Amino acid sequence: MLETFGERQQLLLRALHAHKSGLTIDELASRLSITRTAVKQHLVALEQGGYVDRGPLRVVTRGRPGRGFRLTERGVELFPKQYSWFSSLLLGGLRAEFGSEGLANRLREIARGIVSQMKTRVHGSSGQGRTEAIVTIMNELSYEAVVSADPTGEIPSIEAHNCVYHNLAREYPEVCQFDIELLEKFSGLKVDHQECIIRGGNVCRFAFRKCDKE
Repeated sequence: MLETFGERQQLLLRALHAHKSGLTIDELASRLSITRTAVKQHLVALEQGGYVDRGPLRVVTRGRPGRGFRLTERGVELFPKQYSWFSSLLLGGLRAEFGSEGLANRLREIARGIVSQMKTRVHGSSGQGRTEAIVTIMNELSYEAVVSADPTGEIPSIEAHNCVYHNLAREYPEVCQFDIELLEKFSGLKVDHQECIIRGGNVCRFAFRKCDKE
């Protein structure tokens, strides 16, 4: 992500990343060997983008008081992370201990926990309105989902154009059970995973059908 910024902004972000408590304009100008005006211009752009914010006033040794700037959470996320690798370790440990079905069950439990926290977001809606509410939640989680007319039934399908855990799902296909359980509990319907990106599909398509009567 850092590569999307200019060279000086990258240096500025790296300097702030190395000094978690923040740096003043004077300190940044000295470290980067550029003018205070240039530092201010870069900080304004980064602050508008939500990557840095202003800390409290600080007294710099042998200098005038200055307001420190520091990275926001969004700024910190620009630097490489190993979330996928760490998640793979956790999933591998769970599958080794409980088996494939045990891992799938644990993922379903996690999905049910999320639904219990967010069920008010879809409460009171039905039909296409509920499907659209579910899509809104999915897009907040970066699924890039859309409502799609289902020619086989009256309930619209959902198509997700982004698999948010692509590499993990390749190694651990049980992860798809998280999506299915999430959608079933949000919708109150059965879900057919008709198409899957990991299995060569263009999208992940989830079709809904009413639960069979016992």
